[in-house]
Amino acid sequence: MLKKRSLSFYLLLIFFCLFVLFLYGPIIAIVLLSLQGPDGQLMFPVRSFGVYWLGQVFQEQRVGNFVEPFKRSLTLGLLVTAIAIAVSVPAAMAFRSRFRGASVILYLTIASLIVPSVLVSLGIGILFQVMGWPTNWFSSGLGAHLTWTVPFAFLIMLGVFNRFDPSYEEAARDLGASGVKTFQEIVLPLIAPSLIGITILGFTLSYDEFTRTSLVSGQDNTLPLEVFGMTTNVTSPALYALGTLTTIFSFAMIAIAYSGYRIYSQRQRGG
Repeated sequence: MLKKRSLSFYLLLIFFCLFVLFLYGPIIAIVLLSLQGPDGQLMFPVRSFGVYWLGQVFQEQRVGNFVEPFKRSLTLGLLVTAIAIAVSVPAAMAFRSRFRGASVILYLTIASLIVPSVLVSLGIGILFQVMGWPTNWFSSGLGAHLTWTVPFAFLIMLGVFNRFDPSYEEAARDLGASGVKTFQEIVLPLIAPSLIGITILGFTLSYDEFTRTSLVSGQDNTLPLEVFGMTTNVTSPALYALGTLTTIFSFAMIAIAYSGYRIYSQRQRGG
């Protein structure tokens, strides 16, 4: 017999459904408005269904385009992710041993996340101006993104290594493994799930970053800046289509990362 549910269960279920609708309702609305024919408009009701505007994303818009900014954001996201991992892992490993100035470095890292993003962008812009360096999306934009992604990656890895059992490494060294071999065979497989998480988080933070890039991108916009600039000029469902493709791209990144982790785990167990 089915167990009788209490009234609180149904109330909590309704609350949960409303919460999910609140999270994904805007995405669903954007997807529906992007799947329109050439006569599509910016609001409901949908006149006709089709994929016309999905193709228009890759065409030149009335003001600007989406393809080149997407390439810039993709390049920045991949580069920022690689640098964040390369910096955060050894930095967190260094914090496993107490050293002079560790607290100052930690507080400075946290302060980078607390300071308003627009002030960080302004400070980087002033620094480049004083040094006589031109601001552009690849140099000053990269620095702005790193002030956002590296602290997050470092704090995550710091928590990972705080729970890391050093006896595994000691056992490997007792068996004659070198420091590099110990890291490759013991440490890296154990922290692999966290590295995948940092990869997804770092790329997402960089790909979506707007405020810290707003004053230091130079003449060439990243995708968020291009979208913001088009909101007052593009009066077509092309913006909705871009949101749909970006959502698909984000879910694809998560699926690829998860699949890669599963394959890596199976190979580890098989080995």
